[in-house]
Amino acid sequence: MDATRRRVVWTAGGLTVLGALARPSLAAGAIVTPRQTEGPFYPVSLPLDSDNDLATVAGQATQARGQVLHLFGRVRDAGGKAVGDARVEIWQCDADGRYHHPGERRGNADPSFQGYGQNETEGDGLWRFRTIRPVTYPGRAPHIHFAISGPGFQRLTTQMYVAGEAGNERDFVLNTVGDPKARASLIVAFEPAPEIEAGALKGNFEIVLGHNAVIPA
Repeated sequence: MDATRRRVVWTAGGLTVLGALARPSLAAGAIVTPRQTEGPFYPVSLPLDSDNDLATVAGQATQARGQVLHLFGRVRDAGGKAVGDARVEIWQCDADGRYHHPGERRGNADPSFQGYGQNETEGDGLWRFRTIRPVTYPGRAPHIHFAISGPGFQRLTTQMYVAGEAGNERDFVLNTVGDPKARASLIVAFEPAPEIEAGALKGNFEIVLGHNAVIPA
């Protein structure tokens, strides 16, 4: 199956399911997503294939190594309103802990793993990605980098972590967030997702923009 057909099939099937799953309550007063460092591995130049399916790359015959993860959520403001027209970017290391970046000194990353992707929210604020379960990087707990940008608010950079990972207690970036509730908002539980894809996981990460992220008109 060619890359174009692969995206059509996934969008028509998997993303419809994800949209149905990712509809949490938009209650006001939610915890604002803490800012986190961008880190050194944001792409120097974006890959030619930079869609929201990181587990397959156009022109590559095989799928990325690692366990497939369907990750979804919603961007909303501190008052609970969904934020449309936002660009959600993610980037992460491959299943061997290597980034697609010239600063990576430990060998080449998996060519079948995109490493970076982006997705635009619509009026409902929903976003979704098909990627792989994040793994340990030297000195870090498993994590995925996020950047959220769009009209009317300042770019938010943060990171998402995996519930149950022992490394969370020692991760120096995660633990810069002093408020336990705010820190917990960055940690996502994964569960099996056979209804989406055999052998895959799913997780929901809610992104809440603070009042100070909004640019005054």
